[in-house]
Amino acid sequence: MVCRWYVFIFLNFYGFGKIMGGQFYRRGQLPQEIANTTIEQASAYDLAWSFMGYSFVYILFIGVSQIIGAWLLLWNRTKLLGVMILFPIMVNIIVFDCIFLDVKDALVNAMLYFLMLIYILFYNKEKVVKAFIALTVPRLKIEKEKSQVVKRVGIVLLIMLFVFGLDQFFVNLIRNQ
Repeated sequence: MVCRWYVFIFLNFYGFGKIMGGQFYRRGQLPQEIANTTIEQASAYDLAWSFMGYSFVYILFIGVSQIIGAWLLLWNRTKLLGVMILFPIMVNIIVFDCIFLDVKDALVNAMLYFLMLIYILFYNKEKVVKAFIALTVPRLKIEKEKSQVVKRVGIVLLIMLFVFGLDQFFVNLIRNQ
């Protein structure tokens, strides 16, 4: 319960902080020293925060994802879903902010939240194992005839080819405007 509440409280601070403008350098609201710096002179941190702050939709996506994941930790029925939402966010923070940008304070916080999420999974290992088995082990072991499998694979490949063609059509249509 301590891990769930702790992560809940602090990721709400970070999530709302992003949405309210406390994180990232937002387009049109760059600090003067950042706005006057060339790309070549900018630090990796300033480049990253300017890039991530360029799109308000991205900021909303990350902030709202943190908030939703954090709130899902509060209830027993949804806590594992909350962990699954927050896991990739924490890994991204650890890798991007802490390893690539060498932000030590962010590393300490992100690692603490990440370890708490791992503990929540470990504490609920029976449910996690059951969910993993339910998602990966076929319920019925029915042997498909070889011709059915080949037919199904052929249909899937044809549909993929059609989707790829449609995708390329729209990419070229947009590119040529």
